[in-house]
Amino acid sequence: MTSEKHDTKHDKKHAKNASKSGKKHGHGGSRRLDKTAYEKELRRLQIELVSMQQWVTANGARVLVIFEGRDAAGKGGAIKRVMQYLNPRSARVVALPQPSEREKGQWYFQRYIERLPTTGEIVLMDRSWYNRAGVERVMGYCTDEQYDRFLDQVPALERMLVDDGIIVLKYWYSVSDTEQEKRFRSRLNDPMRRWKLSETDLLSITKWEDYSRAKDAMFAVTDIDEAPWWTIESDDKRSSRINTINHLLSQIPYEHLDPDAVDFPERPGALDEARPPIGEHRFVPDHAAAL
Repeated sequence: MTSEKHDTKHDKKHAKNASKSGKKHGHGGSRRLDKTAYEKELRRLQIELVSMQQWVTANGARVLVIFEGRDAAGKGGAIKRVMQYLNPRSARVVALPQPSEREKGQWYFQRYIERLPTTGEIVLMDRSWYNRAGVERVMGYCTDEQYDRFLDQVPALERMLVDDGIIVLKYWYSVSDTEQEKRFRSRLNDPMRRWKLSETDLLSITKWEDYSRAKDAMFAVTDIDEAPWWTIESDDKRSSRINTINHLLSQIPYEHLDPDAVDFPERPGALDEARPPIGEHRFVPDHAAAL
């Protein structure tokens, strides 16, 4: 198993032991990555992401990246940095809402399969079919029968995806209980992030141990050789983003492609004809000038 079970009850000691654990496992531990070093390395890695996408597009590869983990563990921030400079025509984020009544009657995986990558495409799943093994299991949104069927089917499904040539990466974001609560509280009075604080999020505090057990049970069955879980320690968001992108790039067998030559054309002269008066246009008020 690739996980060190950072999300079990031992997570309560995570912050205290983070530095020691980081040295043991090659992670940054609780040490916050210097902002200047972070921004420099992030830029380098994002340039590599663009090169990787060009290779994916040119070679018709299909890449599926699944982001899972504790609430407030930093998945969204990592996804944002991965996507920031990619071409949205061949890279997209899938973040599905609760299933509709029609979707509830489908095979559980059906609405996810509809959104898998096609030739030359990268898909980042902000949570995925693993909702069934996590929040649905803990909150009682699925039956025991549905849960057992999911665990029986998901390894076979992922093996089929890999066998068909899809590159499947699964990331689990591990955060300590103290850091999670700190992030929840920071959202409370932030008007731009208040929407991120839901009743389900708050229940993840009281149900910490239940989520730990659910995660361990999920890993025991779905941490398969064809599509293993990769755990990312995310108490330090900067380090977790850098580690995510660096590892993602290492898993794609891309090569740098030389860009096509670009010849800028000569700009033609202005037409010798009258244009409509500029005063007839409606301009957005210049709010910026008043700042």
